[in-house]
Amino acid sequence: MRRHSARLWIAILSAMAVGFAAVVDLERTSPGALSSVHERESDLAGKSGCAACHGGWFSNMTDSCLECHADIGTQIEARDGLHGSFDAGLARSCAVCHSEHHGGEFRLVNRLSFIQAGVPRPGEFDHAKIGFDLNGAHLPLDCTACHQHALDPVLEKGTKRFMGLDQDCASCHEDPHEGRMIVACASCHGQSKWEELFSLGHERQLPLVGGHGDVGCRECHAESDAHSLEALGDGANRPAVRTCEGCHESPHARPFLTGVAALATMPVDKSCVSCHEAPHESFRDERLTLTAEQHARSGFPIDVPHDQVTCDECHAPEASDFKARYPGRGADECAACHDDPHGGQFEGSPLAESGCLSCHDRHHFEPHAFTVEKHQLSAFKLTGSHVETDCNGCHTIPSDAEPREFNGTAAQCEGCHGDAHDGFFEPFTRSLPTIADGECARCHSTTEFADIPAAGFDHARWTGFPVQGAHAQSACDSCHPLAETADATGRKFGRVSQHFGAFEGCVTCHTDPHQGTFDWDDLPSEVAGRADCARCHVESSWRAFPRGFDHGLWTGFMLVGAHGETKCSGCHAQLKRPDALGRTWGRSRGSSCADCHDDPHAGQFASEGDDGGATDCSRCHTDELRSFTKFNHDRDSVFPLEGAHESVACAACHKTVFEGGVEFVRYRPLKTECVDCHGVHEEVLLRRKPRRN
Repeated sequence: MRRHSARLWIAILSAMAVGFAAVVDLERTSPGALSSVHERESDLAGKSGCAACHGGWFSNMTDSCLECHADIGTQIEARDGLHGSFDAGLARSCAVCHSEHHGGEFRLVNRLSFIQAGVPRPGEFDHAKIGFDLNGAHLPLDCTACHQHALDPVLEKGTKRFMGLDQDCASCHEDPHEGRMIVACASCHGQSKWEELFSLGHERQLPLVGGHGDVGCRECHAESDAHSLEALGDGANRPAVRTCEGCHESPHARPFLTGVAALATMPVDKSCVSCHEAPHESFRDERLTLTAEQHARSGFPIDVPHDQVTCDECHAPEASDFKARYPGRGADECAACHDDPHGGQFEGSPLAESGCLSCHDRHHFEPHAFTVEKHQLSAFKLTGSHVETDCNGCHTIPSDAEPREFNGTAAQCEGCHGDAHDGFFEPFTRSLPTIADGECARCHSTTEFADIPAAGFDHARWTGFPVQGAHAQSACDSCHPLAETADATGRKFGRVSQHFGAFEGCVTCHTDPHQGTFDWDDLPSEVAGRADCARCHVESSWRAFPRGFDHGLWTGFMLVGAHGETKCSGCHAQLKRPDALGRTWGRSRGSSCADCHDDPHAGQFASEGDDGGATDCSRCHTDELRSFTKFNHDRDSVFPLEGAHESVACAACHKTVFEGGVEFVRYRPLKTECVDCHGVHEEVLLRRKPRRN
């Protein structure tokens, strides 16, 4: 009996010792401090607070969470809201999205929380998940516009981050109707803006499209009107539907309306729709059509020659007043509808005694009936080759706003003949005395335009482009190709633009072997008054560089340190033959260190950005590539050197390894925990050894 009693006491004392050790060990291996919102709760602080979150004998951690966050529990039970949309396993695993024991500054609602909830980007959360179709003007709003505490690092007690809002419009927007409307806001308003209104069912009486689409409700349904919005909401006393004439006064004559209504077999007060359809933007909508039968009801039958013209040709579209656009005219009164296209040039002339019919047929304006005999009555007699010349050759239309010229037609060459040079020489002749026969006579004879002065052509004077250097050795047709047949102006000598395109400097004729490398906005457009290729080259030879080449300025790569001592061929290989662009020097492999130098670190310092994992050597090394004095262990690594670590040799931690067939010094990744290098005391390992049952 005593033996059993002694054994019992030994077992009890042993259990107490083990329990005490476990408590001590738990205190030493605590998972971490609570977040701020939980730490401020007195019943969660201290050792006794563990059970409040992790559950006691008869509850679990999820039940403990929902005891404080009852509104979340309500969502889960009702399968409503964000938490109610999760599957049962995730909905009751709070810690999957909201972990704890990471310190006071840790946010329980973080990026991981949204990802676990199926929302990779919080700003793109689909509100349809919570039963709210978010669109229109709500989409560009910042989350905090509705959820004021969405980004608060720490919530004040009693506030909500996302919950607690009402989807009723009036919960955020002031009701301008002050409760007078019995229908919901969404019955008339969308989410884009309040001004864009719509009304379900309105299309049964009048589709709100076209000209009616932009009309405000109150313009047709004023508060004091019998058809007010308030009156329409009263089904018992709703007014009768209005006709077109109930809102719009018709400018048409009554006989026209009666005739159109008879054609459409419709009442006169509803016949407007036979021409003015609902989708039209206005009463003058471009889609409006009028049949010949309808037009005849106006008293003006559409017969020859008016059957081939459009409405706007008779009824000026720029006239805003109805009477001005449709004044009523006689079919034979040309001047009543047609403006004088000649701008009054024939006023007082014997040719205008019969008006338009003096020169034109009754049924058409073209072709005209003006003969050579009638032309002899003018100030310019047709003789010689002019007799066979087409009228349009001399009588041109200066512009769309001016009539064709008849009186005062110029007698000089350029008055009738097009400029074969397209005004190219005009800037060079402005300062010269005027020639009576015209500017063409400066170089051409009156018999043949192909004749040029015997003295030749001064290219520099008349084009501004001196032909010198290598250009002087080229034939004219190398830049100005000769055509087999003359163009409309009689020209056979081609333009530079025909051969090379618009003149844009050297690249007009020469391919840019640098492919625009030296044309960036941050590079000088001129050097010593020279632009384009002349900034570096001269006309005699592309290989000549009279002003040298500033490598740093033109390429952005300064030749300093070891690079300054390297020959050009060290980076730009000399080609045996010119390439397709005419280059005899090869392009460099690139401007980054890795383009020319092998990476001795086997990619340990490669970046993870858009550069595809390149290594920026300049972070640690200078251009000399002999040292890495720019590297600061405290600043540039995740392991500051403190205490005894300051005197430890680099090789003690960074050892030479051989991986993937490459030998290199291991810098990263390295473990930074103390036990990774110093190990763990044996007694600690023994104490943490799991017990056996």
